[in-house]
Order: sequence, then structure tokens, then C-alpha cells
Amino acid sequence: MTTNMSFVNLVLNASLIVQLVMLSLVIASIASWSIIFSKNKLIKKIKLASDEFESAFWKGGSLSDLYQAAKRNNSLNDGISSIFNAGFQVFNRLSSNQSINKNQMIEECTRSMRVAQMREVDKLEQSLATLASIGSISPYVGLFGTVIGIMNSFRALAGVQSATLAMVAPGIAEALVATAMGLFAAIPAVVAYNRFVDSVSRLEIRYDSFSEEFTSILQKHELFDSDN
Repeated sequence: MTTNMSFVNLVLNASLIVQLVMLSLVIASIASWSIIFSKNKLIKKIKLASDEFESAFWKGGSLSDLYQAAKRNNSLNDGISSIFNAGFQVFNRLSSNQSINKNQMIEECTRSMRVAQMREVDKLEQSLATLASIGSISPYVGLFGTVIGIMNSFRALAGVQSATLAMVAPGIAEALVATAMGLFAAIPAVVAYNRFVDSVSRLEIRYDSFSEEFTSILQKHELFDSDN
């Protein structure tokens, strides 16, 4: 008598606890891939918007025109563009106020850009902790299902006088499916998490560099205006 060792049959014949473990791993894998696709799309969008904005910014046109264009074009209002808008909006508002100190105005612009940068980084980092948790926990959840499955297999042999490999193999195979599913959920999550963390770090460096450059431009702009 041969035993059906297909994947579907192994899952259907597994114990309730092992099936629940497998179900949780399937849900974790679906959630992981959902985060991967959405996060990959978001990072690509922000990189493209930042590249387009920086290209327009360093052409040396009017900052006011660039600000108005960025406000009109919502597709560019991400990443570096958002930081620029936050800083230039404060600069525009305070530059006409003669009572405020120029250094204070630059500090306010810098603070506004820092807040916008933190908001942009937070948007990029959303769900990364979930991805990291799936990547680190899934193998252990799968291992838990494997241990339970093997325990059930050996418990079933307790009342048998002569055990054979054919009696043990299906139960062990069912148990190992849980480990395989845990790895299937964990490996893409870990790879994607490391890739996204690297991308976020690189974008954060670009944000810092732009903020410093833009602050320097605003300071020169104020010095030029005061000389005139």
C-alpha cells in the first residue's frame, strides 16, 4: 500500500496545530509580498520625483517659479521636493517680515526642512518593521510546526510493536512542510528588508545633502539682499 505524499495531501492530513501554523505562515507570506510590492513602488516613485526635482533645481532658475511648479505638480511633491517646499514656504513667509532676525529666519527654514525630512523618512520606513519581524520569526514558527508534527508522529507509534519507515515517513514529511513554508516566508522578507533599508539610507543621505545645500543658498540669498 502506497501513501500519497503530494504537498496538498500532506497539508490536509497534518494535525490541526500544524495546519494552523501553516495557515499563519501563508498569511505572513502574503503580507510580506504585499509590503514588498507596495514599498518597491513607493521608493521608485520617490527616487524618480527627487531626480526630476533636483534636475530642475540645479538648472539655476527662479526658486519662486520652481516652488509654484512643485505645488502644481503633485507627482513631484515627494522626497526632496517636499523638503524644498517646506523650507521655501517658511522663507517666503518670513522674508517680508522686517522685524525678524535673518539668522532666525534661516533657523526656522532649517527646522521646517528637518521636520519635512523626518516625515519623508517615516513614510519610507513604514511597514519595514513588519517585514523584519516576518523575516526573523517565520523560520521559528515553521520549526514549531515541525516539532509538533514529529511529536505527533512518534506518539502515534507508541502503541505499535514493529514500526517501519513507511509508518513514520508521512508524519515527518508533514512536519517538514511547516519548516519549508517558514523559510519560504522568511527568505524574501529578509532580502527585501535589507534592500529597502539600504535604499532608505541612501535617500536620507540625499535629503541631508540637499537640505545643507539649500540652506547655504538661502543664506547667500539673504546676504545678497541685505547688501542691496
